[in-house]
Amino acid sequence: MRTKDDILELLREKGAEMARAAQRGVILQPGAIGDCILTLPLAQFMKDCLGLGGIDILGHTEYTGILPGRTCVDGIRSIDSVDSHRLFVETKTFDLMDDDPLINVFADYAWIVTFLGEPDSDFEQNLIYTANCSHSAEVITMSVKLPKKFSAHITDFYAHQFIDQGALSLRPRRIRPDDVLIRANEADVNRGKELLREVDLDFSERPVVIHPGSGGPKKCWHVDNFLAVAKELGSKGIEVIFLLGPAELERFSDATIKKISEVARCLTDLSLTEVLGFLSCADGFVGNDSGITHLAAALGVRTLAVFGPTDPVVYRPIGPAVTVLTSSTAAFAKKPSAGLQQELLEVLTA
Repeated sequence: MRTKDDILELLREKGAEMARAAQRGVILQPGAIGDCILTLPLAQFMKDCLGLGGIDILGHTEYTGILPGRTCVDGIRSIDSVDSHRLFVETKTFDLMDDDPLINVFADYAWIVTFLGEPDSDFEQNLIYTANCSHSAEVITMSVKLPKKFSAHITDFYAHQFIDQGALSLRPRRIRPDDVLIRANEADVNRGKELLREVDLDFSERPVVIHPGSGGPKKCWHVDNFLAVAKELGSKGIEVIFLLGPAELERFSDATIKKISEVARCLTDLSLTEVLGFLSCADGFVGNDSGITHLAAALGVRTLAVFGPTDPVVYRPIGPAVTVLTSSTAAFAKKPSAGLQQELLEVLTA
């Protein structure tokens, strides 16, 4: 039979649990889609180890809009709506009004993690001051500069920083490389099916999607490699669709775009939500070290990622069906590589 003290202890524990569940965290992530996806394990880690009731992302909504309802992220806020440049001024000149909008931005959060600014900077000090104007809050500033000879995944680096700066008695959790970070919903799949019909394909003809772009030209495998792969897949009766975004349409010449369209069907200028839905209907994906490659992997799509100058140990896409192929040659982005093409095809058609 429980004593009065036992009951009081249970009530205290329940009260502490409810208090933790009422707390929220926010991550300031100003990066593009790949950066946002690589932030998801940290967001999940924060929710799990702190028992938070929710995690929001303060970032560019064109990249973060896909996250709520499909990931561990509960809400998003637009970084463009926040006067964050004020936080970069010298601390001695930084000032806030009693009803300052900056205070309201961070008033709901017990934990604040920022990829803006640097540790021990004016930005960090100003953010700490701002957050604590309304309540007690923990502020952790992530360094994006890797230590020398770092040989783990970038998400492990984030988790270590969070534990160290938060002075938490936690064991660092290594990334699970086979996690499905993003789960497409029914509406996503239906939109993907609609896009397949628009290019005269039935849902049963699940295509291999090729995205030949990336944010950095040096990370882009020469486009002739992707064309050769597409031709070989087509000769085996495998449907191939090229996915071209604004960056590729701007970077590629009209002649290159014509060559691509002669080899396979193309989809262009899709929204990120449409890309997500389309990838959820794909049988496989081939791409560079890019945000869309990270998206495909995170959805659980069979993903072949071709890495050139970036280190796949650190930046490997996270997903249950990811194969990384690498080339350290200076010609990675400058001319075709028949050997790497063959290696990719062997994996893709195995």
